[in-house]
Amino acid sequence: MTTEDRTHTMAQRWKRRPEGSTWGDYGADDQLGRVNLLTPQKVLEGIREVQSGRTFCLSLPLDYPGGAVLNPRRGPPRLAPTLQDGCPCFNFPLLRLDGQNTDVLCDDQVTLALQYSTQWDAFAHVGAFFDTGDDGVPRKVYYNGYRAGTDVVGPVDYRPDGDVAQDGPYGARALHIANFAEHGMQGRAVLFDLKKHFGLARRSVGYDDLQHVMEADGIDLRPGDMVLFRTGFTEVLLRMNRAPDKAVLDATGCVLDGRDQRLLQWVDDQRVAALIADNYAVEGLPAREALGRRPALPLHQHCLFKLGVPLAELWWLADLADWLAGERRTAFLLTAPPLRLPGAVGSPVTPIATV
Repeated sequence: MTTEDRTHTMAQRWKRRPEGSTWGDYGADDQLGRVNLLTPQKVLEGIREVQSGRTFCLSLPLDYPGGAVLNPRRGPPRLAPTLQDGCPCFNFPLLRLDGQNTDVLCDDQVTLALQYSTQWDAFAHVGAFFDTGDDGVPRKVYYNGYRAGTDVVGPVDYRPDGDVAQDGPYGARALHIANFAEHGMQGRAVLFDLKKHFGLARRSVGYDDLQHVMEADGIDLRPGDMVLFRTGFTEVLLRMNRAPDKAVLDATGCVLDGRDQRLLQWVDDQRVAALIADNYAVEGLPAREALGRRPALPLHQHCLFKLGVPLAELWWLADLADWLAGERRTAFLLTAPPLRLPGAVGSPVTPIATV
């Protein structure tokens, strides 16, 4: 595609971009946002943080949290055998196919809500109404002006004058999670241990709190780093053994204050490549009350929609955080590719921290 073609494509999607956004900064048709900052140099920076070669798994078991209490749209995974000639292929003797075979075979499949447990959000997960045409007409769009109904397609086009059925195939034709997998989510990462500083009680954390933690722990935060927040939420959740108590969880752990404009500006100024937490949504839900038209998910809209900063949730950070604290360290190599699943707007992930 020529420069002229790229400019034409971008101009078709948007003439006006949100104030303070990165739309177009990484190219007219960019779908990676600040994941572009995960360069080979950032991978080498992460590798230089490796001193012991020890690894930590940062995911919950995929059948946690249990039930559908945290989000009624998302149920736990359902495993089932595949079928061999109509028979469940579990402990299946292959001698049934050939009397000389000695093999016994198991083969399975899963029905899975992609954001049920430890997860990444793709940019197509949260968009917004915005006047991309600079003509006074708000449109449903996503990062870099990619459009609902054209680039992100669902069974229904929700319109003020009546819903309209849409033809498939359904899914994100742009901004899907496979983009992150293909790029490689690997590089230098730093951990903010909010539980250590503020305890396990629910607390809305703003810019001043983050500055306090950075100074107290000597965190060296660099452009292109992935930032992880340990709150203790999944530590409480894991003890519930797949029977989550929502009232208890709603009172557990720190959440970022998405209404704090200085915090949002900090995310921009620090040029972070991703925000990751062990809690349910990184930010507090519901967000603090605000007057007038405003996003219900202000941090999601700021990161996924405006800046192109991926969010990740429900990670397991306790073992890593405790080890780093004992070594008086905060930085490490993070390797966290999502599933390479075109069309998906989120993905489970089994991240590995290497220290």
